[in-house]
Amino acid sequence: MNAAAPAATPTAARLPGLTLLAACFGFMVVQLDVTIVNLALPTLAADLASELPDLQWVMDAYTLMFAALLLSAGALSDRIGARRSFRLGLGGFLLASIACGLAAGAAPLIAARAAQGLFAALMVPSSLALLNHAFADDPPKRARALAVWTASGAVAATLGSVAGGALLQSLGWRSIFLINIPVCAIGLALAWRIAETPRRPERHIDAAGQLLAIAALAGLIAAIIELPRLGIGHPLVLAAAAVAVTGAAAFLAVEARARQPMVPLALFAPPNVSIALLSAIAVAVAYYALLFAMSLYLQQRAGYTAFQAGLAYLPLAAAFIAANLLSGRLLARRGFRVALLLGLALCAAGFAWLSRLAPGDHYAWILPAFVAIPAGMGLAMPATTTLVLASVERSLSGTAAAVLNASRQTGAALGVALCGLLLIGHGGLGAGLRTVCHVSAGVLLAAAALVWMCIPATPPAKPAGT
Repeated sequence: MNAAAPAATPTAARLPGLTLLAACFGFMVVQLDVTIVNLALPTLAADLASELPDLQWVMDAYTLMFAALLLSAGALSDRIGARRSFRLGLGGFLLASIACGLAAGAAPLIAARAAQGLFAALMVPSSLALLNHAFADDPPKRARALAVWTASGAVAATLGSVAGGALLQSLGWRSIFLINIPVCAIGLALAWRIAETPRRPERHIDAAGQLLAIAALAGLIAAIIELPRLGIGHPLVLAAAAVAVTGAAAFLAVEARARQPMVPLALFAPPNVSIALLSAIAVAVAYYALLFAMSLYLQQRAGYTAFQAGLAYLPLAAAFIAANLLSGRLLARRGFRVALLLGLALCAAGFAWLSRLAPGDHYAWILPAFVAIPAGMGLAMPATTTLVLASVERSLSGTAAAVLNASRQTGAALGVALCGLLLIGHGGLGAGLRTVCHVSAGVLLAAAALVWMCIPATPPAKPAGT
């Protein structure tokens, strides 16, 4: 046993506020990079002479590594201690951000973004473990701390829109990565003073499953992104597709036999879990496709500056937060099925409205969609979380939550990859955006149909949060 473990609890109990502040800084920098880099896509295309697939890789290199490593990151946090894992993630993210800011071309920027995703994956599970440990003796305070932690991500996403636009317009695209340096530095300074959690050296890392998960996801995303640029018969596209299929099959075989599998296949035995995960993926695919397409449309087609585009995104955050706050009441009164159906339908209606956008239309035409889509997300996301956690054994709740978050990140990567495919294949930004909206609405309605057919009307359930 680790000799330092018994002393950790009293120290952590004396510094719960410091632990919360450090965890918030870590989560904020993770969320900040998603929003802020989307705004920079047109600037990156011009300054780095990048094609659309290069821009997709800038987004998906981060998201792919984040999604693929989330589950192993939780096991690593348990094994080496949450504070050590958190500091490793935050310090690595700082160095990767510097590498992004100094990148001389698209290829080194993509590599640095992948490193950011890796270290972001280390931060998220460890920050939650630190909070759980620091507030272990006071469940009500722990619940409030988790709410503050979640809200810090929403605040960062909102600030990322405005601050990102201002930085891009005044200091250029490198500044959006270098701004991470002071945020990470403050987080590291705080994390240095908080206590370590008890370590569990017996916690197994499923290395084979992890490598196969990365291979399968990377192969799938690569095949989709490179298909328009190289063609369906190109050896690299075929090889990527083959890696995706064989990697996924091998992953399932390994997980079925592993002593401590990264993803226990028994988790998917309850049908509700699979439906909730598919709904979460559908929402993420549609939303991240929207962010990618609209960032390009607003600045390259509608003539917005980077700052104006950032301001245009503010209703997205406001509507999401408002709907998220209302979701608990809806879940308590009507249950999973109604909350999911309403959220998915509202999202789909927003995309259907946006699909009618024509050149020269004022922002007032875009605004209803920028309210309906995130509002639907704000209703659907807590419902998927609660449904998953209510459908599995309590001993699997941590793994189930991690699988749900990884599924959302996978959906985000797929959304960006599919968006580029649709934009390139349908006549540029105008017609392409309409196609993206039609496909997104179709995906969301298909998920709603699955919910309608497979999720029974259930008694209201206590929401588990987002």
